[in-house]
Amino acid sequence: MLDWWLPENVSTYGRDIDWLFHLIYAITGVTFILVAAALIAFLIMYRDRPGRRARYTHGNTTLEIVWTIVPALILVVLTALSAPAWSKIKMSAPPSDVVVEVTAKQFNWQVKYPNSDQVFLDEMHVPVNKVVHIHLKSQDVIHSFFVPQFRMKQDAVPGRQITQWFEVVKPGKYEWPCAELCGFGHSGMRGWIYVHSPEDYKKWAAENLTAEAKPADTAETAKPADSAKPADKKTGGKAKK
Repeated sequence: MLDWWLPENVSTYGRDIDWLFHLIYAITGVTFILVAAALIAFLIMYRDRPGRRARYTHGNTTLEIVWTIVPALILVVLTALSAPAWSKIKMSAPPSDVVVEVTAKQFNWQVKYPNSDQVFLDEMHVPVNKVVHIHLKSQDVIHSFFVPQFRMKQDAVPGRQITQWFEVVKPGKYEWPCAELCGFGHSGMRGWIYVHSPEDYKKWAAENLTAEAKPADTAETAKPADSAKPADKKTGGKAKK
């Protein structure tokens, strides 16, 4: 219904999230129309007119009970409808052969793959149509891993490792901003996720996950000047001093 307004969905569980968004939009839209219509009607009905005196009214107890119970019931129903999606996305994760370790810091993302010492700044490479597990950590303050097209948003909390997963169905390059105000450089904290075909991912992994890499703690705290340029889709880029 409102797909033209939302970012393109490329995630397997994005449809469940979009359906809930559309339902909430419909409920709030109808509520807005009813409230606006009532406001306009009251402005006309109770406008100031010659010879008409203002009258104090205490209110209507029944009406107040109704407009308290109805929103409460709507919230309960929305909670019940969202529980399956929440359980599917947050409470469990399907098995995966692709695991990526992501450490957030002011002001970049550090990406590391198991069995490799290679560390990438602000870029991630994953295969299409494969479940990907993200092991998310923060080195300093709260950051937020957010990819609108994946319908994925998860805070990175210092002192904790949080596992999140996604499965993308369309190859491409997707922006990966931090969605939590994390300091003066927050607006520049963004990366790119490259989703490859299986063949391209195997080629990229063979070319980039076996080379010697520099440790992550040697990278600058601030993003290097040339990191704003996205790495080549197939070759990737290393952490730089």
